[in-house]
Amino acid sequence: MRRLRLLLLVPMVALLSACNLVVLKPAGDVAQQQGDLLMISTLLMLIIIVPVMALTVFFAWKYRASNKDAEYQPDWDHSTHLEVVIWAAPLLIIICLGALTWAGTHLLDPYRPIDRIKPGQAVDESVEPLQVNVVALDWKWLFIYPQYGVATVNELAAPVDRPIRFHITSSSVMNSFYIPALAGQIYAMPGMETKLHAVINRPGEYEGFSANYSGDGFSHMRFAFHGMDQAGFDGWIAGVRQGGQPLDRDRYLELEKPSEKVPAMRFSTVDGGLWDAILNMCVEPGKMCMGEMMEIDRKGGLTMASVRNTMPLVYDKYAGRGKNAAIFGSDDSYVMTICTPLQAEAAAADRIRRAELEATSAPVSLAPLSGLGLAQGVPMASLSINKQSTGPVSTDVRSAPNA
Repeated sequence: MRRLRLLLLVPMVALLSACNLVVLKPAGDVAQQQGDLLMISTLLMLIIIVPVMALTVFFAWKYRASNKDAEYQPDWDHSTHLEVVIWAAPLLIIICLGALTWAGTHLLDPYRPIDRIKPGQAVDESVEPLQVNVVALDWKWLFIYPQYGVATVNELAAPVDRPIRFHITSSSVMNSFYIPALAGQIYAMPGMETKLHAVINRPGEYEGFSANYSGDGFSHMRFAFHGMDQAGFDGWIAGVRQGGQPLDRDRYLELEKPSEKVPAMRFSTVDGGLWDAILNMCVEPGKMCMGEMMEIDRKGGLTMASVRNTMPLVYDKYAGRGKNAAIFGSDDSYVMTICTPLQAEAAAADRIRRAELEATSAPVSLAPLSGLGLAQGVPMASLSINKQSTGPVSTDVRSAPNA
């Protein structure tokens, strides 16, 4: 039986051998501070948990049915000393946890630039942080290095002891950018930009992934993170420039399509305006950017109040091509839609075509109207159209009773 019990422990040992302590022993200073915060919080809570568990076993043993020597006090109902211990200890722990959480929330704010490389070593103000623009695609990661003009897919690299500034967004659904060895996770959301500041302190190969379920290919949405010395990082950038392909808007639109288990890809050049177009969700040709939409909304939106704000977008509104009159006429006009230059050109051609058809069509007959619901021989004169001098066009239709 003893041997059988030992054999039953073998699966437990196998499960424990798969544990990865990267969260508690990371290679980045920010992640290390977060790990320390987790350990301190756990130890503070154990100050209450361990005594409670021990006392539960002690009381169960002391006041068991077979122990006739246990003291029995059925009329006991209060102890000031015990009440002080019961309430004071949790209160002190809550105060410590609150102070620790408040300090950690501000010092480890992902939007806050880091002020140290490691304990005892402050950030050198002369060192420029490495900026990486991160795009969560379906189901892969795109990394753009604007300072070097290159980009990669499912491969990330950074030099050791150099601050890293991540700008993060998504192409479609919400994701979560997470490198356990570097720093905590931060969400990636379409049309929004989140930030994360971190630093890697030890060279090595680490793993990053999405920590937020985002569809079929979520399980394989992983990438390699290389921590290198400065010379190794410079060589890696040179290799990307030599062995990559250009990343323009057309290539990005192909890359944006859902795909799974995508191998690492490299791009030697990047369209300078691609990141802003991704962030503003207007990579597609002719699509209005979110920034333009927000600017229109800031000026009043596409209601009557925005007329005078949107009209200045037309450069020749007061002098039409070859005309002296205002292009919008003397009456008030309203913006009904916004279109691209190609759509406007097509609409203008369609108006010209319809005008030509109307010019060549037969004149309208002025013969009396006839039909169901009309009196016999209602003349066209009974249908009058009145236009107010300063108001909209109105139509007054006079017909027979019960028409």
